[in-house]
Amino acid sequence: MSKPSNEKTARIAGSLYLAFIGFTLLAEIVRSRLIVFGDAAGTANNIIASQWLFRVGFVSELLSALFFLSAAWALYSLLKPVNNNLALLFVLLNLCGVGVESINMLNQYAALQLLSGASYLNVFQTAQLQALAMSYLYSYTDGFMIAQIFYGAWLLPLGYLVFKSGLLPRILGILLIIDFFGVLIWFFQFFLLPGYAVITYPGLAASFVAEFSLAVWLLVKGVRNRELNLIEALG
Repeated sequence: MSKPSNEKTARIAGSLYLAFIGFTLLAEIVRSRLIVFGDAAGTANNIIASQWLFRVGFVSELLSALFFLSAAWALYSLLKPVNNNLALLFVLLNLCGVGVESINMLNQYAALQLLSGASYLNVFQTAQLQALAMSYLYSYTDGFMIAQIFYGAWLLPLGYLVFKSGLLPRILGILLIIDFFGVLIWFFQFFLLPGYAVITYPGLAASFVAEFSLAVWLLVKGVRNRELNLIEALG
């Protein structure tokens, strides 16, 4: 079987990254429609009335994690000629984040189980079940933020390799390094300064621009073949 061309690998990476972004946005839209933090009864009623939508959001986030890891592997294949150790590092950091996020999804699904109306839950009062479901959803949010320490860290070696490679515009590497700082600010703000979410807004905006730009460029433009051939020859 012939080895896929780097141009093809770049476009695969872009497609996978865009799929990750799309499923992530879908999951976030579903959560924002159904979950009202601080309102256990309202959230419970929303989930019970829209169980299928809740399940769609749940599956969407798991799919986004799968596409994210797959995109990281494609980027590893593309950038390992530049520096194999750093490329392997960003894949491992991405894998850690995906693992934390995927296991953490059990907290989200536990809320649905508590509100399912199963007979074994009859020992609890309705208000107790609603409070427990909300508690699990808060735990889900905490777990999601724990994953961000890995999702932030992987951007630094990725951004450095994009910048140094010559395969992609250097501005994309710079944006990814800015993204690294933006995600870390988000992580530390959430756990250390929970009342100051406003400080994360510029970084999160930069994060979306950086990762969306990378995905679109890879899919539409691919890589610069001349620089790529030189790197492979030197490698």
